[in-house]
Amino acid sequence: MATSSEEAQPAAVPYGTPDAPRIAVRGEARLEVDPETARIRVTVLARGKDRRAALDDLTRRNTTVLDLIKTYGEAVERLETGTLSITPELKEKGRGERIHAYHGRVHITAELTDFTALGELTTRLADLDLTSVDGPWWSLRPNSPAHRQARQKAVKEAVQRAREYADALDTTLAALVELADIGAEATPQSFGPAAPRGPMRSARAKGAEDTDAAPLDLEPQRQHVYAQVNARFTMQPPRL
Repeated sequence: MATSSEEAQPAAVPYGTPDAPRIAVRGEARLEVDPETARIRVTVLARGKDRRAALDDLTRRNTTVLDLIKTYGEAVERLETGTLSITPELKEKGRGERIHAYHGRVHITAELTDFTALGELTTRLADLDLTSVDGPWWSLRPNSPAHRQARQKAVKEAVQRAREYADALDTTLAALVELADIGAEATPQSFGPAAPRGPMRSARAKGAEDTDAAPLDLEPQRQHVYAQVNARFTMQPPRL
C-alpha cells in the first residue's frame, strides 16, 4: 500500500513542465592536431633451393632488420613480429610435384614517436635486400589529450547553445538534467597512409654501389578528432 509521501511525490515528466521547461541541445567539436605516433610494416623475403636454406636466409635477414630498428632506441615505441611463412615453389614443367625452390616471408611492425628518425629508418630499411616497407600510418594514442580537449569543447558548446536559446526567450538556465556522450574519437583516416603510394622495395643487384640513401622527408598527416554530446537543461519559466 502506498504511503502518503509516495502519493504526494509528483511523477517524472520527460519533457519538462510549464514551471520547469526543458531545453535539449547538441554540442559538437572538431579539432585538427598533429599525430603522436607513426606505424610502418616491414616485409622481409628470402629464397633458397631447399627449406633449410630459405629458413636460414630468412632468419639472417630478419635479425638484420630487427637489429637496425632497435638501434633507434626510445624513438621506437613498439616493435612486433607478425606472420612468418615458408612456401615451396613447384616447377611448372615435368611430371609430379617437384619443388624448384622455397620462399620465406616475415612481417614486422614498428611504431615510432620520433618522425625525424622515422624518415631515416624507413629509407635504411627500404635499402636492404629483399625488403619492402609499407606506411607510414599516422595516429593519436587512445589517451591523447586531444580527445579530452574535444570532449570538453563539445560540452562547452552545448552549454553555450542552450544559453542562446534561453536568451532568445529572455530567461536563464536553471539546471543541467542530462549530459550524454555519444562519441569522441579520431576519424578512420588517422590510421591511413599519409598519401597513396606503393611499398618502398629493395632488391639490389650484385655489385651495386653500396651507398646510403638520403633520408625520406616525411610530412606528418594531421589528425581529425571529433566529439559530440547531447545535453538537457531546465530553464526559468519565460514570459511569453
